Amino acid sequence: MNPDTKILVVADYDSIKSMLSEALSQYGNVQFTSSREVKKEIDRIAPDVVLIVQPEDGSGVELVQYIQGELPEGLVIFLTERQDFGLLRDIVRAGAIEYIVMPDELALLTDRLEKIAELGEQRQRKKGTPSSGKAFVRGRGKVYSFYSGKGGSGRTQLATGFAQALKLESTARVLLIDLNLQYGGVETFFSLDKSRTLADLVPVMNEMNENHIRNVSLRETHSKLEVLASPRDAETAENMSEEFITRLIRASRRSYDFVIIDLPTYMNELTYTALEESDFIYYVMNLDTPSVQIYRLTEELFRRLRIDTEGRLEVVVNQVGRDNELTVSDLKGLIQAPIAAEISRDHKGIQAAVNLGLPLQREANEKKLIPAAKEIRKWVLTKLS
Repeated sequence: MNPDTKILVVADYDSIKSMLSEALSQYGNVQFTSSREVKKEIDRIAPDVVLIVQPEDGSGVELVQYIQGELPEGLVIFLTERQDFGLLRDIVRAGAIEYIVMPDELALLTDRLEKIAELGEQRQRKKGTPSSGKAFVRGRGKVYSFYSGKGGSGRTQLATGFAQALKLESTARVLLIDLNLQYGGVETFFSLDKSRTLADLVPVMNEMNENHIRNVSLRETHSKLEVLASPRDAETAENMSEEFITRLIRASRRSYDFVIIDLPTYMNELTYTALEESDFIYYVMNLDTPSVQIYRLTEELFRRLRIDTEGRLEVVVNQVGRDNELTVSDLKGLIQAPIAAEISRDHKGIQAAVNLGLPLQREANEKKLIPAAKEIRKWVLTKLS
């Protein structure tokens, strides 16, 4: 089996988790969740193989159906502690590819996984891959959220620059979502005619798909980057629910290779939902004491809200210059999170682009870029390598 294959085990009992952990010890990318948490985690983890242990409430068939709907290309194995031919029939109809009785057939699990992995690889070969450029697997889009607890950090500028460079420097399908629902901001950097906004997707929330998103998204002139603009209206924002944000992000993930989200500085239910759905969180901060203090408060808030940042939160240091109160070396001694990128202060170059409503980069491999744009492109290329 490919060492990059992600296996998700859905089990509710510690004894079963321990048994399966031992059985799967040879695989390096195994994660566990419960039947209650799987709906929250499935899109973020985006596993290749899902092992579902029959929940005590008997909702296994429903879980298989749900996961097949969320991960059409995913391979589902169902595990149960007793033989039940009626259940087997229903599980197979729901989309499971294998049915294993524990503990009698547990020794066969490794062999079954190898065969199932071969089946998955055969499916991919039949579909074919692009002849050039980086290949991306549909339904496995990555969600990057840009967040900061401090206003004026340059978060929106970095989110737009990152999304634009990502679109220009790859063959990926990229979507930028502006979740600054009250005031917006993304449209300023791209001179977008805000004729449609993500609020137009609320009526189709329950059946939202790629066609709905494309009909509402705006396109940046140079890169054709797709953008879901903010309604820029407090009343409209108040009428949006956590369920809508969850469905929006999950539908976007299934349709795009990368989903970039620009978040507001305040924390509410919608911001929390977006952070929970994200694969990576880029925290944008500056080199001064207030930024460090607010970052520490944000860390504490994340802990209290139980937002898991292990392995998925990185700091982007913005507006780096000679006259900063702190240096990047100072910052490394004050925070534990890894630093993803350092972006130079370039007030003159950035302000000129903002005043004209032009993105920082307009072409792939563009030669005459301002320093900040060069650093953003370099950062993006590390994500594509």
